[in-house]
Amino acid sequence: MSAMALTIRNASRADLDMILDWAAREGWNPGVDDAPAFWAADPEGFWIAEQDGVAAAALSLVRYGEDYAFLGFYMAHPDYRGQGVGYALWTEAIRRVGAGRIIGLDGVVAQQDNYRKADFSYAHANFRYGGLVDCKDPPGTELVSVSPVHVPMIVDYDRRFFPAPREAFLREWLKPLERRQSIAMIRNAAIAGYGTIRTCSDGFKIGPLFAEQETVADLIFRKLAASVGGGQIYIDIPEPNAAARALCDRYNLKPVFETARMYRGQVPDLPLGQIYGITTFELG
Repeated sequence: MSAMALTIRNASRADLDMILDWAAREGWNPGVDDAPAFWAADPEGFWIAEQDGVAAAALSLVRYGEDYAFLGFYMAHPDYRGQGVGYALWTEAIRRVGAGRIIGLDGVVAQQDNYRKADFSYAHANFRYGGLVDCKDPPGTELVSVSPVHVPMIVDYDRRFFPAPREAFLREWLKPLERRQSIAMIRNAAIAGYGTIRTCSDGFKIGPLFAEQETVADLIFRKLAASVGGGQIYIDIPEPNAAARALCDRYNLKPVFETARMYRGQVPDLPLGQIYGITTFELG
């Protein structure tokens, strides 16, 4: 690798579309409408390494406030693997984010030792479950489609499940689209749980799914699955949440992929027992 020919820069919005195409090629199954919400989270949070003017590696390091960031989309184009391009991009992006910021990531299990060498500590495993789901729409009036009037309540509710505020991301993520929709459980004029389902390269993915009670998580899951007519459904769960594993078992979902949730810096104290679906492996 020629150091003179390597350029590391912030990705453009068009580059983000390319990064998502790469992720789909890698089998990571991104949502077909992910780009606007990802970009809203941090327009300077996506990175490209170019070798001789050609995109060779990508990485996201999305900042949430002053104290936290999440690293994802770490990949090199097949033509440039094993040449140090990805590592150079990793090193520079982390340097620019700053030494004092906590950084989270969901890494492939085989790379845990390399992440430890970069001062990341293991927190827990996450599993992607998937399978064919056939759910009837649950009865009742407490489950509602999220509209703009609900967004401030959900932003406040979401804060307990994520290490930092992420209002910009949520305002875009919660917009009702033909291929992405969100459901909230509202009890006594308060949010008791919410979730989002979106069309992906393969099937549909639920995330996040947050709820304080297992019964609420189950109702939201059923409502989301029914809203798309069932089919191939995926959900990413934190392994320590036994109730989330039980939910997957009830609907015949099987583990298809595992990641290692790791952090550089203090591990956030999150209520994993109430996290039934992680928002995304790429942005946390």
